[in-house]
Amino acid sequence: MARPKARQKLLPKTSKNRVWNVAFYIRLSREDSRGFDESESVHNQRLILKDWLSNQYDDDKYLFADEFVDDGVSGTTDDERPAFQRMLRAIEAGKVNCVVVKNLARSFRNHADQGYYLEDWFVIHQVRFVSLYQQPIDTYKDPHGAMNIGIPVQGVLNESHAKDTSENVRKVFDKKREKGLHIGSFAAYGYKKDPEDKNALVIDEEAAEVVRDIFTWFLDGMSKNAIVRTLNERGVLCPSMYKQSKGMKYKNPNATNKPLWNAKTISEILKNRLYVGDMVQGRYRVRSYKIHIQDTVPEEEWFIVANTHEPIVDRERFAKVQELLKRDTRMAPGEKKLYLFSGFLRCADCGKSMCRSEVKGTVYYFCRTYKEQSKAACTKHSIKHNILEEAVLYVLRQQVHVANAYTDVISRINKAPLRKSQSTRLDGLITAKEKELAKVAHYKQSLYQDWKDGNLTQKDYRQMYDGYEQQIVDINSAIQALKAERSELEKGGDMENPFLSAYRKYENIDRLTRDILIELVDHIKVFENGSISIKLKHSDDIRRIQEYIQVNRHSEAG
Repeated sequence: MARPKARQKLLPKTSKNRVWNVAFYIRLSREDSRGFDESESVHNQRLILKDWLSNQYDDDKYLFADEFVDDGVSGTTDDERPAFQRMLRAIEAGKVNCVVVKNLARSFRNHADQGYYLEDWFVIHQVRFVSLYQQPIDTYKDPHGAMNIGIPVQGVLNESHAKDTSENVRKVFDKKREKGLHIGSFAAYGYKKDPEDKNALVIDEEAAEVVRDIFTWFLDGMSKNAIVRTLNERGVLCPSMYKQSKGMKYKNPNATNKPLWNAKTISEILKNRLYVGDMVQGRYRVRSYKIHIQDTVPEEEWFIVANTHEPIVDRERFAKVQELLKRDTRMAPGEKKLYLFSGFLRCADCGKSMCRSEVKGTVYYFCRTYKEQSKAACTKHSIKHNILEEAVLYVLRQQVHVANAYTDVISRINKAPLRKSQSTRLDGLITAKEKELAKVAHYKQSLYQDWKDGNLTQKDYRQMYDGYEQQIVDINSAIQALKAERSELEKGGDMENPFLSAYRKYENIDRLTRDILIELVDHIKVFENGSISIKLKHSDDIRRIQEYIQVNRHSEAG
């Protein structure tokens, strides 16, 4: 609400009897409730205020108007306290002209707000303010006491206490986050708090089934909007409504009166590592203890602890979804599923994605720049869908054969007796290089004394020193390469290499699916002459296997 700048005098006493419409203001902060401080409980504050009201024996008339309670709400800002705001509206409506609180800290932990309300707002609206403890105030019976220097000092102390408490709570929470302990008031959709451990999560099977469906549908080609429509048409409650239906006092601040599923919610679920069993916290940070606006925190500053709870989605499916989310995908008009190659095709010349067209029942792909922007900027790069599908399927089948062949070769290498002699040979080479390194280091060390004794000029000393330095670098590099080769030899080829494992799964592949493309293909370039270039995933794994076979080819022959 707007704050008037002009200040007026304190509420004047009159000889005429007054009628006081009394409101109790009670606040219990989250910090108070965590500390189990019964003296600050809502019940205790209410008893104290009622006792004050029943002991007013002057000639004025006291009528209890209402009670306003902010339970579990910070006092450092007035804007975020709903009961406090309702009380202000009641004052403006003439229903309340006397506010009673246990102490100033219940009303304000912000020094600026305390000064504003006591010295301006309550005075302008002719409200009597009574605080019973610490620094007692009664702006009607003792108006000068309300201006006592101790009042602003108490306000500063209360604010300082709020700041220290906020900082201490944040440190405690960060320690819990580092350990992977769940500290949120509510569990993410799909989970619920463990009844036996409030810092642990267990699967909520009813909601978890919806999460699994969302991942399955997305991998099956449904767009996020199609998933939204499907869930809403089936009457599946969105996360906020679902929590409320389970009796939780949950309120989404951005929700409408009748919240439904939306694309943003689907996107957040698909990206959330929580569903693979990793605790992810600290994604948002309150701007300050006084300004409760939440800012987004960079991902590198999040608190992520792996394998803290049972996963709803396996890591392989989750990884596929993350790959798919990066792609520029378009859904078929009037359909719920994406086209087979949506997000995979690029023009080999301009690099833009390809668009799909159907002409007389035949599906073609064209360069998007050529078709939608400028024919002078690029050319057609046209290719038929059936030809493209056959070509990609052929390449993947060939890779399956390659993977099987590599598997056989690695198996023979791992069993070859010659590997032992090769390991002995590498040990000897490493020992020789280490002796050479020690000798060069000794020569380098003796250079200084030769220079001091006058046996070398400064120029010769510098040239020889730099030469030895370079020799040391080269020898160390050679030793590291030999050790890496020995390590590869000792552990043998990895039969469960991601490349080998991925392709062995599709040994009998007879048709393309989006699931296969997501797992095996990075992107496909289409050239002007209709030829294609397929960038496969696992290229680093393929290279390492080829190097292993090359290094150990003699073992296979033996």
